[in-house]
Amino acid sequence: MNDRSREVFRRVVEGYLASGDPVGSRTLTRDFSEKVSAATIRNVMQDLEYMGLLGSPHVSAGRIPTQMGLRMFVDGMIEIGDPSETDREKIDATMGNNTTDVGGVLDRIGSALSGVTHGASLVLTPKHEAPIKHIEFVSLSYERALVVLVFSDGHVENRLFTPPPGQTPSSMREAANFLNALVEGKTITELQRTIGNEIAQRRQEIDVLAQQLVESGLALWQGEDEATERLIVRGRSNLLSEDGEGEDLARIRNLFDDLERKRDIAEFLDLTEGGEGVRIFIGSENKLFSLSGSSLVVSPYMNADRKVIGAVGVIGPTRLNYGRIVPIVNYTAQLVGKLISDRS
Repeated sequence: MNDRSREVFRRVVEGYLASGDPVGSRTLTRDFSEKVSAATIRNVMQDLEYMGLLGSPHVSAGRIPTQMGLRMFVDGMIEIGDPSETDREKIDATMGNNTTDVGGVLDRIGSALSGVTHGASLVLTPKHEAPIKHIEFVSLSYERALVVLVFSDGHVENRLFTPPPGQTPSSMREAANFLNALVEGKTITELQRTIGNEIAQRRQEIDVLAQQLVESGLALWQGEDEATERLIVRGRSNLLSEDGEGEDLARIRNLFDDLERKRDIAEFLDLTEGGEGVRIFIGSENKLFSLSGSSLVVSPYMNADRKVIGAVGVIGPTRLNYGRIVPIVNYTAQLVGKLISDRS
């Protein structure tokens, strides 16, 4: 594009992001950098539409950016600064004086992030990855059992789960003995890999019911139970205003139904592992948002070893104020990473 085309494109996108309305040629001529007619502007807009960067929702209306146009704007034209002092203060205030309760702090951060951005916030909390010291299964009833995890740092977790049919106290003891023989010095993630290899190699040596119990116990950390606890979603109402179009509301509700079922919890973290810093996904660029027509601004946070252990993000309409949201998400991710690193 030449300079005139770039300015027309930039002003259309900025006008659309600010108002949500199509931008017409007469609006652009009022404060254009050079003296041009509305007809000239229209011709430029038609060229940009032909290139796939602009679209026209109605025959007589102005233009709006396409998804491809938004991507080009975000990648090459957006001006990213620092979050405002007011925004930083609102995020900082969530820390309070008690930072020992990380779950509570992350919940408050999610609420503050939603309030500051007027979107929906997502916070993927970190796994507890300290080495495990001991595992015990306790039968509570025919359909309920408890697994007790004791970590080397003194942290203890109790998880309820449904054992496989036909379990007996002896099979539960055998499963616990099997796990404890392998667990020393391993984190949950490392234990999962070891268990998979051991079950494959020693399938005939393990009682069938004990094997099922081991696999059922592992589901506590890789299945939906963990996802329910690890993904904090706040500010859904910000995207469900009744002022919106009925079809748009239905698509956004579908998105949140997916998130609440946590079907793509693992992929949400995968989104962040392509590199450090903030990433932006617009509309159908990711399957999480292919139906909702929404955008996600997401950034990983890391522990003291520079390992990605979680993420924070904001979901909003594709006409997000990216220049403001990106630095807020980046600042929040750095704050969470510092919190986790200081505690470790």
